[in-house]
Amino acid sequence: MNVVYFTDRGIEELAGRRGDEEVTFDWLAEQLRTFVDLNPEFETPIERLATWLARLDDDED
Repeated sequence: MNVVYFTDRGIEELAGRRGDEEVTFDWLAEQLRTFVDLNPEFETPIERLATWLARLDDDED
């Protein structure tokens, strides 16, 4: 059974609207900074997402 989270709607919208675009991580980082500047209450989840993305290729120990 797949669990569907509320955030899936936003992710699906992102993929639908911008799925064909190519972006750099520098661009993404700037957008995340801007988002946190405008929405400081999301600082912790954005930091966790950024750290998770940065470490995707790290070996699992």
